[in-house]
Amino acid sequence: MKRIENNHFQTLNDYVYKIQLTVGATAAATYIIKDNSIVNEWYSGRHDYPENSRPVDEKTQFNVGSIRKTYLALAISLLIEQGRIRSINDEIGTYLHEYKKIANGVTLRHLLTHTHGLMEERGRFVREFPAGANWAYRSPGISMLIKLVHHLSGQHLSTFMRNNVFDVFQLIETGWRTEYHENLIYNYYKDKDTWVGPNSSDEGDQSNVFISARDLAMWGYIHLKKGCLGGKQVLPKSVFERITTLQTPNTVPAHLPRNGFIWWLQSDTPLNQIGERLPSCSYQILGITGCACLVVPKYNAVVVRMYNQLSNPRGYDYLSDVRQFGNLANDLLMMV
Repeated sequence: MKRIENNHFQTLNDYVYKIQLTVGATAAATYIIKDNSIVNEWYSGRHDYPENSRPVDEKTQFNVGSIRKTYLALAISLLIEQGRIRSINDEIGTYLHEYKKIANGVTLRHLLTHTHGLMEERGRFVREFPAGANWAYRSPGISMLIKLVHHLSGQHLSTFMRNNVFDVFQLIETGWRTEYHENLIYNYYKDKDTWVGPNSSDEGDQSNVFISARDLAMWGYIHLKKGCLGGKQVLPKSVFERITTLQTPNTVPAHLPRNGFIWWLQSDTPLNQIGERLPSCSYQILGITGCACLVVPKYNAVVVRMYNQLSNPRGYDYLSDVRQFGNLANDLLMMV
């Protein structure tokens, strides 16, 4: 991919640096692809607090939190393409019989759009609201879909993605990490006195996913191009059209968020995490560590930011931040 060197996006880099200081992250990065060229690549800080810690660079891999869920989304769409899932309107209990009772009426569509109404309470799933009646960001839906991938493919999510996607697109700086490596950034939460980093599970069911800024930008770019790279249709276009098309049931009240397969879609709602100035075709995914991957088809662009965010300090407004980031990116992309 061609690289264009200029300072056009320095304002965005400066904003990301300001937020880096605000949230106490030791590391940050931005990466922008526009019109099939790399137009911005910027790195800031170190892997840890000490001054002799490793500087952040193009090889640095960040823990991306919930961004990992979009890899699950692609796995589900691939299983549909392969004929192993008939429809996202099928109930999850049709495939995983242990959920027939507790998830009665809950479809794959509900699980993919956070509208399933299930929550975990004292180690068991309970109903929070009827499926399709509301929206709530809860973990049971993701857990069920991860189990579904293993049940239908015979492979854990991490293996399925490596065999069908990561190796195919050469995403060698993406994966569920089980051992420490110098390129990995740990996230230390002082209030919890714990590190978030590699763990013993390599099955794809945990949040130990680490990705470089350039690999995350390529992940967005793969979606932007609907699986076509270098003039070759690597994965079917329909796989990506499902993911980035509105899938939220029309029974969900209009003021609540809209999703494709996991991805947030641009919408006019109070909970929307995409800047209001971005075009209606835009979609985005975020992680608790402050990372974001924003895809803007109208501008043929992907915008990525990375942090090893440690906490949300008093006075910091997360929603305001991510919207401002998107709006600033929009304004700069319009002028390229």
